[in-house]
Amino acid sequence: MPENEILSGVVRVTRSEADTEALGEELGRALLGRRQAFVALSGELGAGKTAFVRGMARVLSPGSAVRSPTYTVVNEYCRGPVPLYHFDLYRITGPDDLWSVGYHEYLDSGICVAEWAERAGDELPVPHLDVTISKAEGGARTVTVSEVR
Repeated sequence: MPENEILSGVVRVTRSEADTEALGEELGRALLGRRQAFVALSGELGAGKTAFVRGMARVLSPGSAVRSPTYTVVNEYCRGPVPLYHFDLYRITGPDDLWSVGYHEYLDSGICVAEWAERAGDELPVPHLDVTISKAEGGARTVTVSEVR
């Protein structure tokens, strides 16, 4: 299967935080063996973006304590075969903010996953995977994965 087509086109409903983590774990397994990739996460506050990243990290950086990097912008998890870089772009206001945290240097050096990725605008790498998490009734989440080329 060509790179970044791993889960492209997938739409899943998760019914718990554990389900959302399990889907992130599935994507993490699909990315094993890659030297680099970019996953752009979007969804409203509390949608489950960090839970999704926790699942990815279970596979890509086992034993890492995943927390939202809201105030640090990026957390590095380096317990796996390739570094996992977890961005939270919520506080990013433009390209200068991305340059100041070294965003572009991370892109070629591991697996990058960015919460609030839409705030990066034109600075999102191509290709990448878009993962949108939407709240649904009863606490469920709809997770849509699409490829951007």
